[in-house]
Amino acid sequence: MPKPLKRALLVLLVLALAIVLFAAGFIAFLTVTEYKPADTETVDVLRTPGEGGMALSTQEGVSLRILSWNIGYGGLGQDADFFMDGGSGVRAKDRETVEENLSAISGLIRDLAPDFVLLQEVDAGSTRTFGIDERERFSGAQSAFALNYCCRYVPYPIPTIGRVNSGLYTLTDHAIASAARQSLPCPFSWPVSAANLKRCLLVNRVDLEGTDRQLVLVDLHLEAYDSGEGKLAQTAALNELLDREYAAGNYVIAGGDFNQTFPGALDVYPIKNPELWTPGVLLDSDLREGWRYAYDLSTPSCRLLNQPYDPDSPDTQFYIIDGFILSPNVELRAVETVDAGFVWSDHNPVVLNVKLHESGR
Repeated sequence: MPKPLKRALLVLLVLALAIVLFAAGFIAFLTVTEYKPADTETVDVLRTPGEGGMALSTQEGVSLRILSWNIGYGGLGQDADFFMDGGSGVRAKDRETVEENLSAISGLIRDLAPDFVLLQEVDAGSTRTFGIDERERFSGAQSAFALNYCCRYVPYPIPTIGRVNSGLYTLTDHAIASAARQSLPCPFSWPVSAANLKRCLLVNRVDLEGTDRQLVLVDLHLEAYDSGEGKLAQTAALNELLDREYAAGNYVIAGGDFNQTFPGALDVYPIKNPELWTPGVLLDSDLREGWRYAYDLSTPSCRLLNQPYDPDSPDTQFYIIDGFILSPNVELRAVETVDAGFVWSDHNPVVLNVKLHESGR
């Protein structure tokens, strides 16, 4: 074999070995630094100094207004697409866009004046949103935050996602007695799991005057990009927790992004392209007797990020995947998806009005 050819082969071998060693080293780094939360962890409730939080009472039936919104980390507004949905976007366009989206989102929340705010996809120091701690952009006398995506460096796609710290964020001017992070089953195996989401429930407990019962308010964001088993397992775990809390005599409300369509939603917004992202399906039979879903079929709660938002495009896909689950002792008065036009997020906010029955049953 000619010396030049031997030299070229040697160089290629060294390069290939270097790539293999780098990949192995990086996987080892992700494994060692992987976020591994316990099944249940106490979450700190942050309280504004001098703000004790207003108490709740069930006397004559408490009327509550609860808002849920997946804010898309302030980076998935009307001009955005996303690589996992058939688009190409990875990170937010620029810091100014994130700041503008967050300002508009927080402004609309203030205008809607909910008693409790359940947010999903809130970044607290991520590369994709320029290190902004988005929790600081929202106001509430008391708040709780639970990580569901924490990775020192997500190495895909190109450009990479980079560092991620993101999660569920609940805010209120009422008093949160305690909060906990409840882990959900993860459908991904190593090494993919090392750089993937660790889904969870943010379980907030609110004391009620004149009773030892509590309002248990669950903030959630279930699996999105799995083959389906993850959604089913997480939904089953959610329902088990809800049933357990109701059996203990509590009032139970779970709200957020289910990444599953509610009963009847596919009749209103059918799937246009099954080769792109398709949500799971929630069934009324998944709930025990007396429980109910609360959602609005009149307005889509989410759009597919296969392209920038164009309401007139035949390729624009809408979904209804955001809503609530209510225990039998919680009376549904109204639920509305607020049409924010997908200007600041790929989701619209959903506002719930309920009454707690004084008897508890």
